[in-house]
Amino acid sequence: MTKQIERARTFHSLHLKGNPIVLYNAWDPGSAKIVEKAGAKAIATGSWPVAAAFGYADGEKIPLELALDNIRRIVGSVDLPVTMDLEGGYGVDPDIVARTVTLALQAGAVGFNFEDQIVGGTGLHDMAVQVKRIEAAAAAVKASGIPAFLNARTDIFLKAKPDAHDKALLDQAIERARAYEKAGASGFFAPGLGDEGLIEALCKAIALPVNIIALAHVPQRQRLAELGVARISHGPVPYRQMAEWLEAKARQAISG
Repeated sequence: MTKQIERARTFHSLHLKGNPIVLYNAWDPGSAKIVEKAGAKAIATGSWPVAAAFGYADGEKIPLELALDNIRRIVGSVDLPVTMDLEGGYGVDPDIVARTVTLALQAGAVGFNFEDQIVGGTGLHDMAVQVKRIEAAAAAVKASGIPAFLNARTDIFLKAKPDAHDKALLDQAIERARAYEKAGASGFFAPGLGDEGLIEALCKAIALPVNIIALAHVPQRQRLAELGVARISHGPVPYRQMAEWLEAKARQAISG
C-alpha cells in the first residue's frame, strides 16, 4: 500500500494549471508498457478502448470484474501511477459507486474518472444526484487510506455539437464543477470542449485542475497549457488510430 500511496501523491502533484500532464490513454498491459517507454509520467485507461480491446461496446458493457483484472495487470506491468476510467461507477446508487471505487483502489488504481451522464440512458444525472454519488466515491477514497484522484467528468459538452458550445453551457459546467469540488472531487473533466475562450474561462472560474481531451477540434498542447489546462488526455483516439492501421495492414496482407 505504501507504493500505491506514493504513486497517488505523485499523480496529484502532476496536475498543474499551465503545465498539464499528458495522458496518452492505454487499454491493456502491453499498450501501457509502450506508453511508459515513450516517457509518460502516468498511465490512464479509457472505457471505450478497454471495452473494445476485449470485444465489448462502451457503456459499462465490459464486466466490472474483467475491467478490474485488466487494471490490476496494468498496475503490475508499469512503474507509474495508473488511473482508471470507471464510467458511471457501474450503478446509480451511491453505495454501489462506493463499492466500485473501493474495488478499483484494491486493484491498484490511484485515480479514476467518474462521469455524470446517465449510462445506458439519456442526458445527465441531476446535479444533486451526482453530488451524492461523488460524495460516496470520495468517502470510499478516504476510507481506503489511498489519496486517490477523483476526476469528476461532466458530459455537458459531449452532448452538444462544438458549434453549440456557448456561455450558457459554460455556466452550467462551472456550477457543476463547484458542486463537485465541494462533494470531494480532485479534478474536473470537460471532454468535448474545444473553444479557446470557453476553456480559459473554465480554468479561471474554478479551483479544480481542468482536464481536456485532445480531439481534432481542440487546441494543441502548448495552447491548452497557456489557457490554464492541468491535464490533457487522449481518450479513444490512440486505440482508434491503432485499429485503423491494423485493419489497413491486414487488408494489404490478405489481398496482396
